Amino acid sequence: MLAEVCTRAEVGRITGRGNTANLESVVALKPDLILDVGSTSATFVSLAERVQQQTNIPYALLDGRFDAVAETYRKLGELTGRQADAEKLARYAEDTIKNTIGRVGSIAPSFRPRVYYARGPRGLVTGLGGSINVETIEMLAENVAGGNHGGLANVSIEQVLLWNPDVIITIDQDFAASVRSDPAWASVKAVRDGRVHLSPKMPFGWVDFPPSVNRLIGLRWLAKILYPDRFPEDIRAQTRDFYAMFYHRTPNDAQIDHVLAGRD
Repeated sequence: MLAEVCTRAEVGRITGRGNTANLESVVALKPDLILDVGSTSATFVSLAERVQQQTNIPYALLDGRFDAVAETYRKLGELTGRQADAEKLARYAEDTIKNTIGRVGSIAPSFRPRVYYARGPRGLVTGLGGSINVETIEMLAENVAGGNHGGLANVSIEQVLLWNPDVIITIDQDFAASVRSDPAWASVKAVRDGRVHLSPKMPFGWVDFPPSVNRLIGLRWLAKILYPDRFPEDIRAQTRDFYAMFYHRTPNDAQIDHVLAGRD
């Protein structure tokens, strides 16, 4: 990322779990706007209203759902007076989603790969159906944990063995490095077939963590993994273009190698 971005102070969260910033420290920064992108449920609307009342700083709560990325950018452009820049990013988001989903739209759900999303060093935390953590996976494939709805959940290895997924997507380097030699996972189809994929995560995860616009390039990456015949484009070129547009840095070949390897 840009050096001037990386050197800015991290204030911490003021809403949600693990909030670490107090309102006095936020007010001391004298911001013109508090921007929050995520859930727009009644709970977070109430939190936003309370913070705005206590600080007298305008608070914008924008929709963080993946399919709302384009409209969220347009609203951000209005709020910051940068409509032209926002429109460029919004159109990229719309084109990426439309083009990717369009190419797999003719594939019946029963013929799509069955995917398990593995988090944690043991791979036993996953996203249930409708979870913001697996939005892009569920756009392209069957989430084996989709039978239950919710957020992240702990599961047992016995349950994974019953699901027997075709593909495993993980964001954990330790799990990705150990699963192929772990006898507990040896009979899982994805492991037998060598279809365990470590998601890129620099500077932000491509599938999740955080669930934000970094998932746009992640959607292209997932599509190429799941349907290589339908997505012949060069993921390296796509990565370079995305990083130049969204992070304002054009990575060189070595940096792209680092990113695609899923390294920190």
